[in-house]
Amino acid sequence: MQNKLPLPIGASDYKKVSQDYYYVDKTLLIKDILDEQAKVTLFTRPRRFGKTLNMDMLRTFFEKAKDDTSKYFINKNIWQTGEKYTQHQGQYPVIFLSFKDANKNKWPDLYARLKETIKDEFMRHSELKYSKNLSNPDFYEKITSGLGTKTDYATSLLRLSQMLHEHYAKAPIIIIDEYDTPIQAGYIHGFYDATIQFTRDLLSSVLKDNQHISFGFLTGILRVAKESIFSGLNNVNVNSLLDKRYSDFFGFTDTEVNTMAAYYQATDKIPEIKEWYDGYRFGNTEIYNPWSVLKYFNNFCEAEPYWVQTSENSTIREIISGLDNSTCENLRALLNGSAVESIVDTNIIYPKLKEQQTNIFGFLLMTGYLKSIKTTRANGICLCELSIPNKEIKSVYSQEIVALLADKIDSTAINLLQQYLITKNGPALQNVLKKFLLETVSYYDTLKENYYQGLLLGMTGLFTNTYYISSNRESGEGRYDIQLLPKNIDMPGIIIEIKATADSSDAGLKKLAAEALTQIEDKKYDTELRKQNIKTIYKYGIAFSGKKVEIITN
Repeated sequence: MQNKLPLPIGASDYKKVSQDYYYVDKTLLIKDILDEQAKVTLFTRPRRFGKTLNMDMLRTFFEKAKDDTSKYFINKNIWQTGEKYTQHQGQYPVIFLSFKDANKNKWPDLYARLKETIKDEFMRHSELKYSKNLSNPDFYEKITSGLGTKTDYATSLLRLSQMLHEHYAKAPIIIIDEYDTPIQAGYIHGFYDATIQFTRDLLSSVLKDNQHISFGFLTGILRVAKESIFSGLNNVNVNSLLDKRYSDFFGFTDTEVNTMAAYYQATDKIPEIKEWYDGYRFGNTEIYNPWSVLKYFNNFCEAEPYWVQTSENSTIREIISGLDNSTCENLRALLNGSAVESIVDTNIIYPKLKEQQTNIFGFLLMTGYLKSIKTTRANGICLCELSIPNKEIKSVYSQEIVALLADKIDSTAINLLQQYLITKNGPALQNVLKKFLLETVSYYDTLKENYYQGLLLGMTGLFTNTYYISSNRESGEGRYDIQLLPKNIDMPGIIIEIKATADSSDAGLKKLAAEALTQIEDKKYDTELRKQNIKTIYKYGIAFSGKKVEIITN
């Protein structure tokens, strides 16, 4: 990494990123937008897939500015496409709002945040304050002084577009980033109706049949269904991760990752990057999670689950807590590495998320927890073959899902599990796990190691008061499955290695559990615990087959 450009971790200012950091050139998005000529486009992609940086790039390209901003594009791909496209550079007034901070847990606070965001954008256009071309100059003062009514704020973007059109004699471009953040906050915290009503009024007034805008661009994680928010907005062109158009502009392509790996002299790490962060499929394009790839290179090529979701986790927890048995079985199959076929509804109505599998899987697909291997569309129905995209999502996903499954175990069982682990009582521990498997696993399931690893990770994840829990980390000469590092060094450290087999014979299971224990010893998985001065270390080789389990300890 020495003498190399820094990586833009969390940076979304296009001017700075394109000049001072390693920038993956996505400027041909501009060409495709100008070619398509859609009046209003909504881009839906998972969180941290480059939406904000792309929107700031569009703003920088199109916005009429005091300084010459062409310098940010002359060495980029868009500048090679000719005057048909470059003539649009710096020619439009732009309205730009981000709702990323509108995630408060009470409606009055969220509404105040939205008003502040709108006011800030009005003030950014201070040229309007003294403009002689406005038909309603008092409205600018009303918003910037904070004295507007709810109706004023609901129509504020329409009015701002009109004022900019009058002032510049050119209809502005409007960009709204993370439009659905307030809607998700409303759903989670119980004021969904108030949020939907205001957002619907705000967006429909500025986007529907508005002669005062040239183009409109919105980004979000989800398309909130027409009956909820885009009522009457037939001119919105929705581009989701299932669509072929724009498929390579959000996230990194295989070529882009290979080029980056070569630049940072890490081409030997490409197989690991692929295993952990590749696997998404947008349209027909293979896509890597850009956030995780950047973090991976920045963290000296340490493979970790970097893509930690926040707000979606609350929603996912809320959804999964009420799943029916059929959907639970499908989730278990996904964790086991199988693909699941399901009709997917990509138009989200939050209050109806729990009602059917099509809604749940649509939500998990759009938020990046699933990928569609194959998509078939017919008569407005979307049939997808779904799977978990990669190792990173499997680890995040299994912790979320299995923690919820673990919620269904009574607290006594969890307490016993912890007690038997830290007292090295293998037979009793075996009985607790066997009881849980009898209650939750079908006789016909042929489960793989990752399912059982997720299960134990979810269960031990409830020990966070006394242990730091980690999985798939390097220690010694390999990667352990699960490690429990005690917060008090007088407590025992614990290493667990998990195996799964189709051979359900007692002898076969015992042999496999012994192999798991030998692997802990041979690979020196206890190295990290010893470095932390943990005096007592318990090692568990655990073998599973369907509902059966065998445990061998050191």
